[in-house]
Amino acid sequence: MVIYGVALLSFCMVLGIILGELLGRLFGVDANIGGIGIAMLLLIFLSDYFKKSFRLGDITEKGITFWSMIYIPIVVAMASKQNVLGAIDGGLVALFAGGIAVLLSFLMIPILSKIKK
Repeated sequence: MVIYGVALLSFCMVLGIILGELLGRLFGVDANIGGIGIAMLLLIFLSDYFKKSFRLGDITEKGITFWSMIYIPIVVAMASKQNVLGAIDGGLVALFAGGIAVLLSFLMIPILSKIKK
């Protein structure tokens, strides 16, 4: 059922937020460090694990896949908006560093696609 996908998403989100807060405290920062990224990775790994380890019904598997596919683009869009606003407030150096990171990511696409073949 689709509800299992929502339950898995909720579990990953809560655990990711808790781990992100713990990382923030560990590094002495009053912020969540990587909680959403941790939640995304947990969602990917756990959904793959459940598909391989258990005999899930077709509807259950579709529910987990649906929420896995919906969650990641939404979070990436939200994070990118925050990063752009932070970069504008941070000044020209932050914008330059972000542009370099995007350029390097685009340059890695042909290299990674050749490795996959």
